[in-house]
Amino acid sequence: MSLPLYKQSFEILKRSKRPVVVLPHNCGEDGYASALALSHVCKKMNIPLDIVAADGVLPQCLAFLKPIERVRGAFGQLQKFVVTLKVDKTKLEELSYDIEGDELHIYLTPRSGFWTEKDLGSKTSSYKYDLIISIGSANLESLGKIFLDNSAFFYNTPILNIDHMPENEHFGQINVVDLTSTSNGEVLYQMLNSWDGNLINEHISTHLLTGMISKTQSFKSANVTPKTLQNASVLLKKGGRREEIVDNLFRTRSVETLRLWGRVLARLKSESSVKLVWSIISSQDFVHSGAGEEELPDVIEELIRNAPEAEVVVLLYEDKEKHVCGIVSSGRGMDSLELALPFKPNGTRDIARICFTDRSITEAEKTVIPKLIERIKERQLA
Repeated sequence: MSLPLYKQSFEILKRSKRPVVVLPHNCGEDGYASALALSHVCKKMNIPLDIVAADGVLPQCLAFLKPIERVRGAFGQLQKFVVTLKVDKTKLEELSYDIEGDELHIYLTPRSGFWTEKDLGSKTSSYKYDLIISIGSANLESLGKIFLDNSAFFYNTPILNIDHMPENEHFGQINVVDLTSTSNGEVLYQMLNSWDGNLINEHISTHLLTGMISKTQSFKSANVTPKTLQNASVLLKKGGRREEIVDNLFRTRSVETLRLWGRVLARLKSESSVKLVWSIISSQDFVHSGAGEEELPDVIEELIRNAPEAEVVVLLYEDKEKHVCGIVSSGRGMDSLELALPFKPNGTRDIARICFTDRSITEAEKTVIPKLIERIKERQLA
C-alpha cells in the first residue's frame, strides 16, 4: 500500500466538515469497531462524524467499547428545501406560518413597502455530509437501503473506500484496499499510523484490536501473518485491552443467546461429504428464547467454533416479517456470496444473506441445502 494513498485519505478527511461512515450488511464486529475507532480519531481532530449501518444499531457484545457516537440505521433527511427572500431593500418585520390541510402557508410582514414574486426564490440545499467513508463494503449495493434510497447522494459525494477483501470493486474516489490485512481494523491501524502514530491512544487501540481479534477468531484463522501479529503487538503496547475484548467477544453470552443456541443444536444437521452444517430457526424459537435476529452472528460463531470440521455453516430462520431468510458462512477458501449466488445474496465473502418471500422455512430448506451441496461439490472437483 503506497504512502501517497494514505496521505490522500488523510487530506480528504482533514478537508471534510461533516463526514459520515457507512457500514454494509454483515459488517460484523470488525466493521462496527473500526467505525467507532474512526469516530475517536475525528473527535481528536475536531471533526463531527456520524455512523450509519445497514444492520442498524451497535451489537450488544460491543457495548463495552462505550461508543461516543450513536450508530443509526438510516441517514435521516440529507437535504433541506430552502426558501429565499431578498431583504436588502424591504426589511422583514414578522414571520409566521400555519398548515391548512395539505398546504403550508408562510406569512411575511415587511416593515415598510412590499415584496414581489421577483424577490422570492427556492432551492434545495447541499447534502448534509460532504464525505462518505465506506468500511468493509465490497460494492455500493452491499449497503442495502442506505444506498438504494439515496443513490444520488452517493454519486455526488466523494467516497473514501476502506476494505481488506479481494471482491472490493474500488468504487471510491480514494480506495484503501489492502488484501494483505486480515481485517478492516488492521487496514485502519496502518492508515492512522501513517497519518500520525500519536493519534492512536488506548481507546483507539482497543477498538482496532477488537476488529482484528473478531475477524481472526483471536488470531487463530489461517490468514494471520507475521505483519498482523506485529501490528497487534503495537496496539497492545499502546494500551489495547486484549483480555477485555476476548471476554466480551468470546466468553460472554447472554442467557437468551444460550437458549437460542440450544434450539439450533436440537435441529442441527450435516452433510459430511461436503463439510456442510445447517439448522433452522422458527419465529417461535425467537419468542421462547427471548433472543432476536441480532444474536444470529453469535450463533454462527459458536457453530464454527464447535464444529471445526465444517467448512460451510447455514442458518435458515423466520424474520419479523415472517419471511424466510438465511445466513451462509464459509471459510477455508470458500466464497459465501458465490455459493449462494442462485438465491441473490448480499453480504461478503465470509458471510452472505439470502431471503425468500414466497416459501415456508421447510420449503426453503429443501431448496437451499441441495443446491449448496451441489455447488460445494462442483468447487471441490474444480
